[in-house]
Amino acid sequence: MAYISASKPPQLKPRLFSDLSRSSHPFSIKSLYFCSLSSPEPAADHPPDPDPGTHVSTPRPAPENPNGEETANRRIPRGKHRNPEKNEDIICRMMANRAWTTRLQNSIRNLVPEFDHSLVYNVLHSARNSEHALQFFRWVERTGLFQHDRETHHKIIEILGRASKLNHARCILLDMPKKGVEWDEDLFVMMIDSYGKAGIVQESVKMFLKMEELGVERTIRSYDTLFKVIMRRGRYMMAKRYFNKMLSAGIVPTVHTYNIMIWGFFLSLKVETANRFFEDMKSREISPNAVTYNTMINGYYRIKKMEEADKFFLEMKGRNIEPNVITYTTLIKGYVSVGRVDDALRLLEEMKSFGIKPNDVTYSTLLPGLCDAEKMSEAQRILLEMAERYIVPKDNSIFMRLITGQCKAGDLDAAADVLKAMIRLHIPTEAGHYGILIEHFCKARVYDQAVKLLDKLIEKEIVLRPLCTLEMEPSSYNPMIEYLCNNGQTEKAETLFRQLMKMGVQDPVAFNNLIRGHSKEGTPGSGFELSKIMVRRKVPSEPSAYKLMIDSYLKKGEPADAKTALDSMIENGHHPDSSIYRSVMESLFEDGRVQTASRVMKTMLEKGVKEHMDLVAKILEALLMRGHVEEALGRIELLMDSELKPDFDSLLSVLCEKGKTIAALKLLNFGLERDFNIDFSSHEKVLDALLAAGKTLNAYSILFKIMEKGGVTDWSSCEELIKSLNAEGNTKQADVLSRMIKGKDKGLGSKRGKKQATMAYQFS
Repeated sequence: MAYISASKPPQLKPRLFSDLSRSSHPFSIKSLYFCSLSSPEPAADHPPDPDPGTHVSTPRPAPENPNGEETANRRIPRGKHRNPEKNEDIICRMMANRAWTTRLQNSIRNLVPEFDHSLVYNVLHSARNSEHALQFFRWVERTGLFQHDRETHHKIIEILGRASKLNHARCILLDMPKKGVEWDEDLFVMMIDSYGKAGIVQESVKMFLKMEELGVERTIRSYDTLFKVIMRRGRYMMAKRYFNKMLSAGIVPTVHTYNIMIWGFFLSLKVETANRFFEDMKSREISPNAVTYNTMINGYYRIKKMEEADKFFLEMKGRNIEPNVITYTTLIKGYVSVGRVDDALRLLEEMKSFGIKPNDVTYSTLLPGLCDAEKMSEAQRILLEMAERYIVPKDNSIFMRLITGQCKAGDLDAAADVLKAMIRLHIPTEAGHYGILIEHFCKARVYDQAVKLLDKLIEKEIVLRPLCTLEMEPSSYNPMIEYLCNNGQTEKAETLFRQLMKMGVQDPVAFNNLIRGHSKEGTPGSGFELSKIMVRRKVPSEPSAYKLMIDSYLKKGEPADAKTALDSMIENGHHPDSSIYRSVMESLFEDGRVQTASRVMKTMLEKGVKEHMDLVAKILEALLMRGHVEEALGRIELLMDSELKPDFDSLLSVLCEKGKTIAALKLLNFGLERDFNIDFSSHEKVLDALLAAGKTLNAYSILFKIMEKGGVTDWSSCEELIKSLNAEGNTKQADVLSRMIKGKDKGLGSKRGKKQATMAYQFS
């Protein structure tokens, strides 16, 4: 056998066209690749290796065409050509995937020998997080790879401010002159705004005052940023003070300044002050713009003074300032807030007539008002308009209100259209949306539509979605489960409920309906599994569910399982009907499970049910016939304790006829010891059966007890018994019995005879 060496790979020598290399034909050998089954692809451009420790072999350059012609037959790779990765992207990826160590720093140095402004700025801009940007910023500066300028300082301060790492940003800002970089107003404005967004107003004020201390010129930009910060926190008195200082410093406010001030005063509900500033800006011949009027309208809407808002709207039009979508949306929101939905609809049509398209805020503002006013047809029209324009509202709760409103209005088709619109707009549907529809379809008895919705709910496992906030209510799933269980679809109902169980639902109504459904469909085993879950989770059960489950087991010919279900029913505190006991006992008895039927009988008696004595007699008889005498005697004693008397004579008669003499003897002895009323003919039957079976000592002992109780027996049978005793050598017993019969030596009969009779019974 030939072996291939692992250390020296085999070299395959081509046999076909072996003389082509010597040929003077002008075309290249690569032009023949079309004859091959697979052709080599040209090598793609490789990005620089981020880790210098990894070496990649460099592909060999392709041979030049001797005639200078383009290699038209070369195979072109399919798909788009991938652009080589930029150095800044490689550095950002390396920082994201590896810890900031000396090894990583060396890798970056080997990748980029020289760091220029464009590279450093782009790395800062593209860094995955602020920590990476800060580490890179300090590293290139500390190692002397790059001298930061104003733009890179601006970028790192912007990044740190956005990440609320304000102490780092402050230190970098204040250290700029040490590096030969001058401050400017934009850097401080950015810090003031960052402190304000972090809610640290006092630091914003300190940075503003620091500008004057450090000799940085403060223009209207700095003041506007400060006003916005302190107004956002409700510090309107502070804003007024700095506004007056600004005027004293000779800085002229702009329309933007007044817009911020008016917005802040309305935010603090200082309506009169906002009006005074509005009039002040006009007195300074600063013309209000659309933002100013929108702010005024919004402020009056917030305090529900729509008449004043209308005045500013008309004034806005009178100044030939075109209202925009924000203007109309604010007015619509105000009208909806005061219950004037018709005016809101009028404005909607007006804005569309002027070519202003409503946005998602407009629709989200108007739809709740229409639902509250029960104008569901208009709400449906607007929803369809949204769906056609693919406008998605930011607040998805409006869809729940729409579905609920359409269902209450009785338009279930429109409610279903809301769900379709959500799917069209790629808005995630939740279990609560389906639940409302299913509930109202069930109330309207349109069960086929409800089942279709349920199928989608189960198939997509919408109930199990982790971000689901709207859950199915019991009023939604219980009618559906009940319908399915009553119409042969219990398995589907259980699939739904098991999904609900995973979300923590433990509804007793649903549990019991499922047990009933499985029982009706002939699968009581599934119902019993559910009942065990109920027991573990301490969910209350219903007797009717257990009754159907037991009946289902009995119909399937499984009486043992029916008995198990009956025991579970009793353990859960239910009291079964008398008919349930009888059904289970009869089925067990007919199935030959006499002892199990006896245990059911015992439970029945202990629970105080004193019926079905005919069946009790059959069970006792079967126990005695099968030799379970002690168990039968225990059941008889339980019957007597319950003030129920079994038919001893009938039992003794059957036992004697069937030749069960020992069982008859024990039963008769049990009755004599407890002074039960047993007919004398039954005594004689037992004695005759014992004599016929040759059990003379047993007959002697029981006869002794009968005579002791004052019973009268046939004298001929006694004579026959005496002869049998003598014949078997039991002469003492024969003598005692003879003297008792003849009336002699009664004292002996009452003492020695009694002792011998007891010994004889024990011996038997």
